[in-house]
Amino acid sequence: MSDRVAAEDVLLFVNAALAATGQREFRASAEEQRLSLDFLHAYVCGNYRPLYAAVLALDVNDHNAALIAERLLRTPGEGGPGEGRLVAARLAVMPPQRVYRLFGALRAAGVNNRRTRAIVRDWLARRPDLAHDAVKYRPGLKAAVRHAHLPVSGELGDFLFAPGRRTRYEHRALEAFRRAHYEQGALYELPFTVAEGFAARHGVAREVFLERMAPRMTRLERLRSRPGTAELGTMPLTRLALYVLSLPFAERAERRAELTGALRAAAARVAGPHAGSWGRVAAVLDDSFSSSGSGVKRRRPLAVALGCRFLLETLAAPGGFTAHWTSGGTDPLLVRPWGATPLGTRILDALDGPAGAPERLVIVSDGWDNAPPGLAGEVLRVWRERLDPGHRTSVVHLNPVYDAELFDVRRLAPGVPTAGIRDAEDLPALVELARFAEGRERLAALRAYLDRRVELFLKEAAR
Repeated sequence: MSDRVAAEDVLLFVNAALAATGQREFRASAEEQRLSLDFLHAYVCGNYRPLYAAVLALDVNDHNAALIAERLLRTPGEGGPGEGRLVAARLAVMPPQRVYRLFGALRAAGVNNRRTRAIVRDWLARRPDLAHDAVKYRPGLKAAVRHAHLPVSGELGDFLFAPGRRTRYEHRALEAFRRAHYEQGALYELPFTVAEGFAARHGVAREVFLERMAPRMTRLERLRSRPGTAELGTMPLTRLALYVLSLPFAERAERRAELTGALRAAAARVAGPHAGSWGRVAAVLDDSFSSSGSGVKRRRPLAVALGCRFLLETLAAPGGFTAHWTSGGTDPLLVRPWGATPLGTRILDALDGPAGAPERLVIVSDGWDNAPPGLAGEVLRVWRERLDPGHRTSVVHLNPVYDAELFDVRRLAPGVPTAGIRDAEDLPALVELARFAEGRERLAALRAYLDRRVELFLKEAAR
């Protein structure tokens, strides 16, 4: 029983670390989210620290990865062997702005132990161009080198701590930043986010600025600023789904072939060699009004469902996929957040398809079954107990919304494994992880799974 409780606690935390970002959701404020997450992190770190650290090797979101790293670095004396390597490996794959924010939080908390200083030093040493960071993340870099007592000399040191000392810099980025204060042409040599501020200061027209900055912009920057010119064929699946949902219905219909092809190409990249290997798959996808998300996560739950729809179509055997939207719609490109959530009815449709019950049923929903309330859970209970006790059909519920009151993602039925999900790209790994939530796998199996993930993660980081 103790093993089962421990496994449930760790899985509950993994669900939160996958789905929660501390931001406002449709039914919960940002403060409720943060308080709930803080309690979970403290509880799991205090009771299952080795497993808590191992979660860094999973595809948890960057917000929770940073919180885990911060909590581990606050108390290095309580850590086990290899914990520092795991933290360093995770920071190496996180966006630099997230890492600089983490270093700032450690400085504000007065955390300056030897392990922290070593991790800051090594992470900065691996940065490809610190001068670029000095321009783009100047406050973060400045705070990090001060907090870790790292020596910074030459023109980089002058740029950070004595900017008025030099009248010219040899490094192109530093010199462009200096010149951009009084010369419009210099701002086009800077990173996009830095150049935006100078463009506004100089009164440069937005269209002129975007046109001249285009060669220096990343794909995501082009997508945000000039969607029509984005290279959709290389966009990540969930980002692409968010972009599609941001378009007017008329434009989605007009660009149907282009958008559908891009979504299927992104799904194929995620599926890789597993494409077509899942047999017959049925998906129940939530496009009810709550899938609109919140002001800071607009249409995020719906975008996850849309991305999962195309990924499941790719993973299923040819001709073996069916999709059932809660609204009853059949056109994935024209979905919108609308109406109630008749999950029970759609699950019945999925299980009673023309070809019989599918081999896999995947439900992507926030779990608020309300038309009528509780029908989905009852359908799944009767199906598992009376009609399919042998588990011929595997059922998995993926939930993109963290419930702060439950300290978990909302579940549909006790016997249905549920996992939190942040990006549609994580679906294959989450379906594998969700089997531990069925109660048939003990803590030893979960530990072995996490150990394998840690080993693979550290090997990949070393390469």
